[in-house]
Amino acid sequence: MKSNFSNPPQKKLKSNFKNPLLFLFLCLFTSTFTAQEAERSGSLFIIGGGSRPASMVERIIRESGLDEGGYAVILPMASSEPDTSYYYAKRQFTELGITNIFKQVYDSASTSNVQKLDSLKNARLVYIPGGDQDRFMKAIAGTPAAEALKANYRNGGMIAGTSAGAAVMSEDMITGNELKHPEYHSTFRNLETQNLELKHGLGMLQDVIIDQHFVKRSRYNRLLTAILENPEVKGIGIDESTAILVRNGTAEVVGESQVIVFTNPEASKRASAGKLAGEGLKLDIYLHGDKFELEEK
Repeated sequence: MKSNFSNPPQKKLKSNFKNPLLFLFLCLFTSTFTAQEAERSGSLFIIGGGSRPASMVERIIRESGLDEGGYAVILPMASSEPDTSYYYAKRQFTELGITNIFKQVYDSASTSNVQKLDSLKNARLVYIPGGDQDRFMKAIAGTPAAEALKANYRNGGMIAGTSAGAAVMSEDMITGNELKHPEYHSTFRNLETQNLELKHGLGMLQDVIIDQHFVKRSRYNRLLTAILENPEVKGIGIDESTAILVRNGTAEVVGESQVIVFTNPEASKRASAGKLAGEGLKLDIYLHGDKFELEEK
């Protein structure tokens, strides 16, 4: 691009814009280039956990372009047993004829070589299996691998993840911990102030919080808490064996169950004796094939 418009003299540039036809052409050219850049941006395949039907894995393969070539990288750092996590994640792809799949493991102290980072950056698919999302972020946050992941997405790759691998997709990440109740429960028992723990995720999505295993484990309380205390975000609860395919700001539901979306359009929040309340909250329920926008237009 720069070679076509290499360092034009300032005086000449001003005189050219006096020609309305040239100005119109440049505007059209710029808008076309912007649209082409958007088309080259990547996609996210965010799975709510549970089993992954073969049809879902086939969709990942097709949408990522793995059926046409290239390779996939699996990052199993969310698991306490990364080798086992890698084995089972890989097996679903190999059963469908995709064998060009590799494991990479990073930690906060790792100094990865350029070749390894380059392979992560250029993979057709990067897949993050389940486990503990906080464990995954402690391993990768602030490392060159995190930047390579973002570069992969910007350059048109697909970043996919299930369960913990889904939670890490957003900038604000649910850890699953309750600040007021250290003992772990799969869902919140109350709607309470200052109880939800959020940490930084990968930041592939802004102004969104992802929750997983959503309908099966009745995680409504913690996602409602999230949008009451963070009204600028859209709370997306993805059930098991279900996913959203995100491309250019639009999410498409893929799978067997539902995706629940909570929003707080009036930024409503009240509290009394530590309990939360709000009015005008919005709830949408989506099924396979449905689409919704991640940002209001």
